Amino acid sequence: MHCPFCRHPDSRVVDSRTTDDGTSIRRRRQCPDCSRRFTTVETCSLMVVKRSGVTEPFSRTKVINGVRKACQGRPVTEDALAQLGQRVEEAVRATGSAELTTHDVGLAILGPLQELDLVAYLRFASVYRAFDSLEDFEAAITELREETQPPAAVDEDAGEGCQGIDRGSGETVEVPVPASAAD
Repeated sequence: MHCPFCRHPDSRVVDSRTTDDGTSIRRRRQCPDCSRRFTTVETCSLMVVKRSGVTEPFSRTKVINGVRKACQGRPVTEDALAQLGQRVEEAVRATGSAELTTHDVGLAILGPLQELDLVAYLRFASVYRAFDSLEDFEAAITELREETQPPAAVDEDAGEGCQGIDRGSGETVEVPVPASAAD
């Protein structure tokens, strides 16, 4: 590391600390030639490869702007968008890869966005999962319904005062029968 004051080609690290968000390291350095001190900040660069082949640094702001478009007209706050952007960046950095595709970043957005707003999730998913037809939307909606519905409660007293009804598909459903009808 060159000294910014005398341009000496070496320096000595006096102190190292991680920043508040933990994404970079702040180092206090001292020049052995002029003895002046200066600070450097080291960050890990994360690059995103676009469809065109162009590589650019990952930008949390671009993630938030893309999600903001999907959330247009939805009850989503700017604070919630900022938190989503942070979660996506943490997830992308956790992969350990120095280069990701835009498609990978888009897929990393889907999980936190699904928790935030289902309509915005469907809007965003239609682009990043490349929905081609109404069937793709229907399948995604069915999948969301299955994930969000609580499991059916099991009645331990099934059979007592219940009548089996065949649904036509070979599946029998127990339906409670009033006490007066069961006699």
